[in-house]
Amino acid sequence: MLEEEYQPRRRLPPHLRKKPEPETPFSYSIREARPEDLPHIREIYNYYVANSVVTFDEDKMSLAKWKAKFAQLQKLGLPFIVAESPNGVILGYALVSPWKDKRAYRFTVENSIYLGPASTGKGLGRVLLGELIERSKQAGLKEILAVISDKGAEGSIALHESFGFVEIGRMGRVGFKFERWLGTVLLQKSLK
Repeated sequence: MLEEEYQPRRRLPPHLRKKPEPETPFSYSIREARPEDLPHIREIYNYYVANSVVTFDEDKMSLAKWKAKFAQLQKLGLPFIVAESPNGVILGYALVSPWKDKRAYRFTVENSIYLGPASTGKGLGRVLLGELIERSKQAGLKEILAVISDKGAEGSIALHESFGFVEIGRMGRVGFKFERWLGTVLLQKSLK
């Protein structure tokens, strides 16, 4: 039996080695939503309508409905923000809308935060929620509510709790989507 001598693998000198491509950092800016953002916002939202239970909507929201919602929020002076990539892609959005139509509820809003599927898990939801809270304070709002699905939205509940939202109630079996019953978790934050 012949023993072969061990030959170390030859390595290129450092100046000839291929340098790894630097990872592109996840960057974005936060700004007020504009009418031209609405088709992108609609696509983000409709992704969740079709693929998750974080919204109880079963029908995709039309551009006309988004335009009406945008106009209502503008009229009421309520925050509606987007996260935009350096090349102009809308990565996610956050807004507050009236909790109820009755005038006595005018200082209480419900928040909504949705991220494009490729933008999740990068801290963007935290940034959007923080900015939304600040803008809501500046708008003179006093209470923010979050109504979150009790299935598949544990990350959203934890995010809201990290900002001081407190669970104030649960409703079981109030929604039926994808052939199963769903409940909601209600959280509240005072903006004093």
